[in-house]
Amino acid sequence: MMDRDPRPGVLLINLGTPDSTSTADVRRYLAEFLNDPLVLDIPSPLRRLLVHGIILRTRPRRSAEAYRSIWTERGSPLLAHGQDLAAGLARELGDAVAGVELAMRYRLPRPGAALERLRALGTDEIVVVPLFPQYSMAAWASAVVAVQRAAERARNVPALRVVPPFYDHPAFLAAAADVARESLADFAPDRVLLSFHGVPERHCTRSDDGGGSHCLRREDCCDAIVAANRQCYRAQCFATARGLAAELGLDSGGYEVAFQSRFTKAWIRPFTDERLRALPGEGVRRLAVLCPAFVADCLETIEEIGMRGAADFRAAGGEELRLVPCVNAHPAWVRGLAHIIRENLRAPVAAGSPR
Repeated sequence: MMDRDPRPGVLLINLGTPDSTSTADVRRYLAEFLNDPLVLDIPSPLRRLLVHGIILRTRPRRSAEAYRSIWTERGSPLLAHGQDLAAGLARELGDAVAGVELAMRYRLPRPGAALERLRALGTDEIVVVPLFPQYSMAAWASAVVAVQRAAERARNVPALRVVPPFYDHPAFLAAAADVARESLADFAPDRVLLSFHGVPERHCTRSDDGGGSHCLRREDCCDAIVAANRQCYRAQCFATARGLAAELGLDSGGYEVAFQSRFTKAWIRPFTDERLRALPGEGVRRLAVLCPAFVADCLETIEEIGMRGAADFRAAGGEELRLVPCVNAHPAWVRGLAHIIRENLRAPVAAGSPR
């Protein structure tokens, strides 16, 4: 019989990726993702009609082509970077933890299987690390809920300790800045664009703790983190941008913030695709783009920005767009995330599912 291991295990969780670039696998992934009520927060009948009656009829084929353009010998870049990060953290944390596992919110590897592997090591405590720097209902919250549900289905429910969003944590900002400095060492950009994933505007207004009078209701709503917007995704993105700008020594005129991957015009602004087409007309010829809502390069960074976005920028008169890699499994991020995890190892642990 295996003795109980008093050390906690670590579970990393990211969004997910198709199992392959086949249209069928991409359709399976999109169906799981888009049917999540925390992603498409509309009435269930309308969501089913939109997803199965419209989106899944055409989107999987186009998305499969895009995935083929970024697929590697190891498969999905998102999964490969996650595996490398888990391995690096296991080495960096060493004997402080029982083990490190990776899971995905959608598709494989599943949170339940990852929790079981950690429990098989003898640990009863799990530090859960949602790999999303900023809080959002559609990513951070959905991932945490998935882990909680998987834990509740276990025969013996482990104690969970969830690492909070690290959007302004010095360890994350320092690692992202280190990666950017390496990438831009031979490149002098006219402007730096910090492109974050978009969300519907209603996700921000619903997060408003100021009685509905703050988020997207005033021009300066994201200028600082205050009680009203402390859980607002857009406000946290701007806080990340300010922190990175300070780390990189950028003044207010040297960078800007935009939001990519919009689904409708009712998503948070400004839109990255519109800014990429407009910047050359404003005199920007050499553009550096960072994507600090992502910790691992994926379809949204490599293909959407590095390929399509770069083509749009050049077509509008720009000369070069340099996509700065995400922190991925860079040694600075392995050390930085290990520091964040160690901070949470010292925090009080909640028994059972942290609702």
